[in-house]
Amino acid sequence: MPLGDEEVGMEVAEREQDVLRAASMYYLQDLKMEVIARHLGTSRSTVSRLIKRARETGLVEITLRPASTRAPGLGRTVAAAYGLDAYVVPVPDSAGQVERLDQVAMTAARLLSSWFDSDMVLGVAWGTTLATVSRFLAPKPTRGSAVVQLNGAANMRTSGIEYASDLISSFGTAFGAAVHHFSVPAFFDFPETKAAMWRERSVLRVLDMQRRADIALFSVGAVAGAVPSHVYAAGYLDDEDVATLHAEGVVGDVCTVFLRADGSWRDVGLNARATGPTPEELVRVPRRVCVVAGDNKIAPLLAALRAGVVTDLVIDELTATRLLEHAGGGPARRGRGRRAG
Repeated sequence: MPLGDEEVGMEVAEREQDVLRAASMYYLQDLKMEVIARHLGTSRSTVSRLIKRARETGLVEITLRPASTRAPGLGRTVAAAYGLDAYVVPVPDSAGQVERLDQVAMTAARLLSSWFDSDMVLGVAWGTTLATVSRFLAPKPTRGSAVVQLNGAANMRTSGIEYASDLISSFGTAFGAAVHHFSVPAFFDFPETKAAMWRERSVLRVLDMQRRADIALFSVGAVAGAVPSHVYAAGYLDDEDVATLHAEGVVGDVCTVFLRADGSWRDVGLNARATGPTPEELVRVPRRVCVVAGDNKIAPLLAALRAGVVTDLVIDELTATRLLEHAGGGPARRGRGRRAG
């Protein structure tokens, strides 16, 4: 006879308790698997599966702290310089761009899981870095939570819907959260079109959800580099747009809103057609998490820091070192401030 809902729930709860007990005995009491198996009245192979599940679900997190790493000191220096919380990820000096990105994305995914919980709203900007973060998300079921897309994705070549939808949905799946897609272009052809669309009820509903975000997760877009940012590599801008951005001194973007090196953005022409939140809108989100890896990200990251849009920075050791080396040109605005632009 099939089990009722209450019986199934009790069975699941008991199994999760076994996971907790096995992990506690293995990691905290340093007991061998054979001993744990006897305590639980099960087999060694079952204990191995329970411990594996503890790692996969995030119940157990393993952190390596090499004695030679510069990461802790770098983190304190970056945090003090920019008034934010810095999480510097140790990587070997020989690490390539892909390895650096993977390590940073893995750390960002774990941090996000520790911060995001039931009845919260997470705003996510699409891009190469965030797509990598999504691959490392461990399942963490929540209740009453939501994930909302922060910027439109359609461009001249494609609707962008499949790319952005898959990325945003992966965050929703990981947290068991409702997903709110933003089905508008990354950039409108005319500011007037954007103004008209911003009066549509379907768009207003998503904009309202964005304003309710407790956490915003984004990276910075770089105009060039070994791993080009998606907005510059996938047909979102034509040659005339790129030339205009260079002429206006733009060094990169946050949520497809373009920034100059000093963090200014208001009078950049293309921003009137952009669909992502401006720095002024972004700073209303209590926790703003920027994930960065790669030397080509330093200029746009400095711009984002000077615009005051970052409260939590997840960055690899090599990029953090370069950031401090290139940080001349005046103090940055404090990441937890309300002013931008």
